[in-house]
Amino acid sequence: MSTPTKPPGNGELQAEVLRTRADLAAAIDELTTRLSPGYQASRIAHDAKQAASDAGAMVSGSFDNKNGPAQDPRRARNAKVLIGATLGLVVLGTAVAVTAVLRRARG
Repeated sequence: MSTPTKPPGNGELQAEVLRTRADLAAAIDELTTRLSPGYQASRIAHDAKQAASDAGAMVSGSFDNKNGPAQDPRRARNAKVLIGATLGLVVLGTAVAVTAVLRRARG
């Protein structure tokens, strides 16, 4: 037979409530920080700078597994997206320039 357990005392219950409140307050503070526009903007700026740096390293071939985005798939994806977007803009700009030149040549 199992031994009946003694119900927690008033002091133990109050201590548990205080711990739970502190944990909840910490979780709310962390969520508030993570969801703030300033924090999000700083994360986006950091990720964009890192993607530009990684893209430059990928293009120049100056990175290896220790310092390149190969260790983090998200960083590698961001660098590839940045390279693709840059190439897309170059192609689009070239197409617009060629179209403008051809239109002027026609008359």
